[in-house]
Formats: sequence, C-alpha cells, structure tokens
Amino acid sequence: MTLLNENDYQDLLSLWSDLESGLGIILSSPASVQEFEQRVWQYDRWMQDLLKRDPDLGLYLLFQLATNSPVGYSASHALISAVLCHLIAGELALPDSERNSLVHAAMTMNLSMTALQDQLTEQTDRPSAMQRQAIAEHPVNSAAMLNRIGVMDEFWLETIRLHHDETTDKGELHIIAPVRRLARILRVVDRYAALISPRKAREGRSATDSMRSIIAKSPQRHDEVGHALVRAVGLCPPGTYVRLDNNELAVVLRRSGQPNLPDVAVVINEDGTVISPRLHRTSVSSPRIKLALPASAMRQRLNHHRILQLA
Repeated sequence: MTLLNENDYQDLLSLWSDLESGLGIILSSPASVQEFEQRVWQYDRWMQDLLKRDPDLGLYLLFQLATNSPVGYSASHALISAVLCHLIAGELALPDSERNSLVHAAMTMNLSMTALQDQLTEQTDRPSAMQRQAIAEHPVNSAAMLNRIGVMDEFWLETIRLHHDETTDKGELHIIAPVRRLARILRVVDRYAALISPRKAREGRSATDSMRSIIAKSPQRHDEVGHALVRAVGLCPPGTYVRLDNNELAVVLRRSGQPNLPDVAVVINEDGTVISPRLHRTSVSSPRIKLALPASAMRQRLNHHRILQLA
C-alpha cells in the first residue's frame, strides 16, 4: 500500500467519501442533474482512478465505509456494487462496452427507490404493502427514470430491468445473451453488498457468510459469478475482520494469491487486549484464519492509518 502519513490517509479517505457523497446527490435528485449520464461516467472514471492507486487500499476503505454505518446506505451500496462489478468484469474479461454498461447499471439500479432504500435501512418494522410494491417495481421504474433523463444505452437500462429476474441464473455465463450475463452479475453483487451492510433491524453479515449464502442459493453447479467475486476480492476482503485460530482478532490488509490466505494486521490478542498492530501473512505461516467476523464484532476503536502503514 502507498500511504505515507496521516494526511495521505485522510486525503484518500476523503476522496472516497466525496465520491460516495457525489453519487448520493445525483441519485437522490436525478431529474435536477444536468447531463446525468455524463455525471455517471465522471464518477466511474473517478472510481477507476482511485482503484488504480492501490486496489487493496481502495477495497479496505470501501469495506470500512460499507460495513460500519448504515448512514447514506443507498450511495454506499451503489458505490461498492460498482467497484465489485468493475473487478468482476476484469476477472471475466468482459468487453469494455459490457463493463461500462454493467458498472453504470450498478451505480443506478435503485434510482427509483433511493429515498425508500435509505428509509428501509433505518426501519425496524417489516416493509409495508406500499413499500413492498415499490421494491418489486423498482427495476422497471429505475430503468424508465433513466430513459426519461436521457440515458440511451440499452444494455445499461436492460441490465437494471433484469437485475432481480431469477431466470437470468439459467445457462452458462459465456453462452447466454450479453445483457442477461450482465444482469446475473449485478444480481449477485447486489445481494452480496446488501448482506454485508448493516441495518437498524439487523447487523451486517461477515463477508464469508455473505459469499456462502450467495453461492449456496445459486442453481448452477459451479457459480461462475460467485467464484469470480472470490477471485476479485478474496473470501475475506481488505477492510474486513477475522478471528485467527489462536483466537487473536485481525483486520485484513491485502489479498494474496490465495483467496483464503490474505495478509492481516493483528489488533487484539487472545486475551481480548488491544495491541499495537502487527503484520501477519497467513499465506506464509500459522496462525490461519478461523472465521470471518461481521464489522459489529470489532467494538474497539482502531487507528486505521497505523494499521495500513504495516502493508
């Protein structure tokens, strides 16, 4: 990782936060945004530039933003979904045109229910009948809204229309129609990003539990999208928490060549005492990862700049 000092860390965290905030602004009032499609392209380029600096560091900050607070959920969900789709597109070697439509669909898939999405995150009651109807209709309504404000990319629009259509799970990924391939990818990413994020009514799941839930529900004997997601971010992505088999707690720093053996920073010893962060490469030696933890399991306040300096 490329952090030099506290200011570098704060600057980069601010850039990711500003990107998330900017995306939240255009999602909350799309009709008032001039050249909406161009703004989405702008945020896409911004996202790619930040990831190019250091993908592991970008993932670390993103997973911290996504799993530690339900505030501004719609924008956070859109951003992490776009990043994951971008990484999966690389793993699957999608053509640039498909990658662009997929990422832009990820950023805008819930456009017609942005306010409702934020409301549901804060809500402890089950969705009302009216809310359930809005949820059920949002793929079609979001695509229609985008079309009204000038988006003409049919793959972008159709990917959103189909991203909750379970029939897109049928057939091998490389032989189905391109737009159905994109919709399947977005469907998997949407579910994964939702599972790891907290709500008022429930805590977010660990990244590993979220991945297992998705793959277990796949009708495919070998879930291509789920495995591409594992290759892209690992079973325990940077920024998520794990318990080692000696009972120490750690935060994942960087992916290795093996999805289940990342580099971690040990931050709590086996007695539950917070310690000065210590780098440990699980791909090289024991202890190994015993289980992934949800963000809620780490109740101590950590100095993330100091942790990231280890890498």
